[in-house]
Amino acid sequence: ADMIFAEAVTDLETYYKLNQSLGGEVPILANITEFGKTELFSKQELYESGVAIVLYPLSAHRAMAKAAFTVYGSIIENGHQKECLDLMQTRDDLYKTLDYHKYEELMDNLYGN
Repeated sequence: ADMIFAEAVTDLETYYKLNQSLGGEVPILANITEFGKTELFSKQELYESGVAIVLYPLSAHRAMAKAAFTVYGSIIENGHQKECLDLMQTRDDLYKTLDYHKYEELMDNLYGN
């Protein structure tokens, strides 16, 4: 196997025993999803139990969905989103993350603008 996707593991000892049974030769993936059966173990706890890969499949989505609910609730209730700006990524932060100005410079150099 290329890796083991260990689903719904409820304790660290199970990861440890699985890793031992595989001789530490096959990477183990822990699926850490909020509100599931697996406890929200830390990366360090998982590593020490023999887990090589940790998947957080819905963490960002759930945070974004809650933020969206809060923002739209504010717009409905207050007619604006002013109280929610601290939940939002600024344009400057987005541009820094994307290295947008470097991309813009590349496009200008390529197309002569």
